[in-house]
Amino acid sequence: MLSLIVGLLRLASVVICLIVIASFAIFVVDQTSSASTHQQEEITGGAPTSSRSSGSSKTSSSHESTLHKTIDEASNELTSPFSGITSGSSSEWAIRGVNLLLSLFVYGFGLSFLARVIRVRV
Repeated sequence: MLSLIVGLLRLASVVICLIVIASFAIFVVDQTSSASTHQQEEITGGAPTSSRSSGSSKTSSSHESTLHKTIDEASNELTSPFSGITSGSSSEWAIRGVNLLLSLFVYGFGLSFLARVIRVRV
């Protein structure tokens, strides 16, 4: 019975960490692609391109995949206990980075450690 609990804790730890890492990776890809678009607009000199681009970014965000939405919603739920720590920051990178690190520490290290303690004690 305890080996089942230990296995479930480890599985939960891995799944949670994968969800949070995937959400951060999606955020990074979105940010870098929008930064590339912004730089291209700056180079071309921009006002007409930026108005056209704002429409296309609105369209691309409305066509977000359901998998992407599901991963983000799950990650937001999993990182919500840490929102008090990051509430003072206005940087999305800082918020996402701190949430990632805290999630990996608490869920990755914490649940794995708890599983090891249960296995050793019993």
